[in-house]
Amino acid sequence: MKLTISTPPRLVLIDLDGTLLKDDKTISPYTLQVLKRCQQKGILIGFCTSRGNTSIHHLITQVQPDIVATNGGATIQYREKIIHHQGFSQEETQALLNAAYQIIGPECEITVDTENQLFWNRGDDKSVMFHPQALEHDFKDFPHCALKICVQTDDKALAAAIAQVVPHCHAILFSDVPWHSFAPGNATKETVARTLSQELAIPLEHIMAFGDDFNDLGMISTVGYGIAMGNAISEIKAAAKDITCTNNEDGVARYLEKML
Repeated sequence: MKLTISTPPRLVLIDLDGTLLKDDKTISPYTLQVLKRCQQKGILIGFCTSRGNTSIHHLITQVQPDIVATNGGATIQYREKIIHHQGFSQEETQALLNAAYQIIGPECEITVDTENQLFWNRGDDKSVMFHPQALEHDFKDFPHCALKICVQTDDKALAAAIAQVVPHCHAILFSDVPWHSFAPGNATKETVARTLSQELAIPLEHIMAFGDDFNDLGMISTVGYGIAMGNAISEIKAAAKDITCTNNEDGVARYLEKML
């Protein structure tokens, strides 16, 4: 551990895929034990993920985090209280869906996270890791408000063209799959860190965060202890204060245990 930590963090924010979770999407017993030790010492543990609520229930049950921030920051829950909630209106949702079909093409693959459901325009062979519970919808006349929309394209110019149909919409590329995520302007992981700092009266310099991908960059850069995973993209490693082992080597738990 290169970073000197004179005061242990009061809050630890942890991305899930590629960070807390191994490649098989599991959490090791060792990691669960270390996270529990942190909580016993009064350190708050928070999930900060681009996933929607519907796909992480089992992980919440396992870890019982104090904070759950989903859909890249669209919703932030502290224990039983929702302290931040932001999504697209129904009109904005439909405008983005229409733009995706027009710009990418009629075969464009799309997923939409709403407050309580996940929808996908793929009718079969849904991923058992991410979206086995997704409901099928063609998105031609979608009646719900989206918290997050994901579109299958790695073309940044096409993603920017889709995003511009709605004010203050941003698009972020996933590094491991050819998809972009679309969310309202303030639905970011950086917003999660700043909102929790204000709501819980925890200075940003007393917050630690772990991440590996593009959407973790703001969070990693904002908090006092931004830690990159060993498997993180180069941009995250450059912005981080320190680097731990990979997700498959229990990098989060190993770093926290050294700190403890």
